[in-house]
Amino acid sequence: MYYNMYMIYENIVEGNFLSRPNRFIAKVNIDGREQTVHVKNTGRCRELLTENARVLCEHFPKGKRKTDYDLISVYKGDRLINMDSQAPNRVFGEFLRSERLFRGIDLIKPETKFGDSRFDFYIEAEERKIFAEVKGVTLEENGVVLFPDAPTQRGVKHLNELVRAVKEGYEAFAVFVVQMENVRYFTPNAKTHPEFTQALINARNSGVNLLCYDCRVTENSLEINNPVEIRI
Repeated sequence: MYYNMYMIYENIVEGNFLSRPNRFIAKVNIDGREQTVHVKNTGRCRELLTENARVLCEHFPKGKRKTDYDLISVYKGDRLINMDSQAPNRVFGEFLRSERLFRGIDLIKPETKFGDSRFDFYIEAEERKIFAEVKGVTLEENGVVLFPDAPTQRGVKHLNELVRAVKEGYEAFAVFVVQMENVRYFTPNAKTHPEFTQALINARNSGVNLLCYDCRVTENSLEINNPVEIRI
């Protein structure tokens, strides 16, 4: 069976970033007018949302919501980076359904509680019982991609819970979805959050599987593309 692994956006318009009054909204110049735009990524993204950066927004009909636009992606030089924090889960979910990662899937259950956490996916494939937690990656330096871009105690908690899942007999995966393409390798951002790096090392050493994929990014779509080397 063929599965469409694309995430498709409609009514994409280009603008220039002006400012970010708070983590939920930005001011963007679109067709010569300042517009209030919903930012779907609450991370800092300071290296992306720079003055006058070219951004792409999805336009919605007036009256449907509080803002008429979502900020979807940004150009960092010639590199197009998707900034939609909901996109990694959606494209990875379609990737799972394609069975390119696990064969004989009987169940894919999003947002499944385990211990004190809620993992992005619980999967049953033949006799296998699997938890997967997905993290979107937008921080890039000279072709190297890093996570997180800001300290994340929630991320540390998820890794510790994945270790617990392994101890209880489940398979566990931490999946990093890089929202850009043509990158060199992935590494945890030890400078920004050394605790997350240590938790990732502990998770790997405890049997948690680490995966990383880049994405094919266009102005109106996102799709999981190729595996990316992980260096810790």
